[in-house]
Amino acid sequence: MKIAVTGAFSYSGKYIAKRLLERGEEVITLTGHPNRPDPFNGKVKARPLDFDEAGMTASLQGVDVLVNTYWVRFDKGDNTQPRAVENTRKLVNAAKAAGVKRIVHISIANPSADSHLPYYWGKAANEKAVIESGLSYAILRPTVLVGGGEDVLINNIAFLLRRFPFFFIPGDGSYGIQPIHVEDLADLTVEAVYSKENYVIDAVGPDAYTFRELVELIGKKIGARRLLISVPPRLALLAAQFLSLFVRDVILTPEEVDGLMANLLVSKEPPRGKTAFRDWLEKNKNLVGMKYASELKRHFDGG
Repeated sequence: MKIAVTGAFSYSGKYIAKRLLERGEEVITLTGHPNRPDPFNGKVKARPLDFDEAGMTASLQGVDVLVNTYWVRFDKGDNTQPRAVENTRKLVNAAKAAGVKRIVHISIANPSADSHLPYYWGKAANEKAVIESGLSYAILRPTVLVGGGEDVLINNIAFLLRRFPFFFIPGDGSYGIQPIHVEDLADLTVEAVYSKENYVIDAVGPDAYTFRELVELIGKKIGARRLLISVPPRLALLAAQFLSLFVRDVILTPEEVDGLMANLLVSKEPPRGKTAFRDWLEKNKNLVGMKYASELKRHFDGG
């Protein structure tokens, strides 16, 4: 088959494209970062992800399956959640016009059209666009990705634990978090590419923790046990925003705090990922958190 993967030069898209190439498939990518290093040595041809419907329709000619990993974590300039919803609609329209047969869409766990959080209602709107397209589809809903040295949340928790004598926990830390390894997500995505069924599934790993338990485990494994201090959520956010000035990034957003504390980073479905977070952390304890993972550098500064 010929398969298009948005963001194949980025994080999750890179692992998905790699598996498809290993299966002998022809892979192209639609990317908003054409100047990023090419991890595939020219084997994946790049086309613009500029959300011009006519241009994307031309780029998707002959494609059998579109794998969409496009997302917006937080608003910056014109790059907003409402714009991301509109962009996704244009991408789906282009796929349909180009004759794409199936869309595999990476969403997020617990999206809701009724959510007060733009990230979650935006993800619900994107899913609706895919489902209502009339094309064959699979929608995967991960929580928090880990692995590959490129994950943001887990890596940056470890980064802070390595460098500060204490760590602020928003609230009591009893809310849940259930990471999935990026390679497990890639495996589930490839399965979805070859499936003929329409379905929507959560994509989470086998381990679920409270947030406090997760931070304690990370500190223990990397040899950086710290004092964990429960503080009001807005104080934790204020501290994160202060630290953001020094790393020149957005460490944490108000939406992420609200979503985390609302238990939106856990699944009610059986886990489909196979990699135990504890085992991954043990194997990578000397690497995780050694360098800061910058969202702004990755998505906005050509990183």
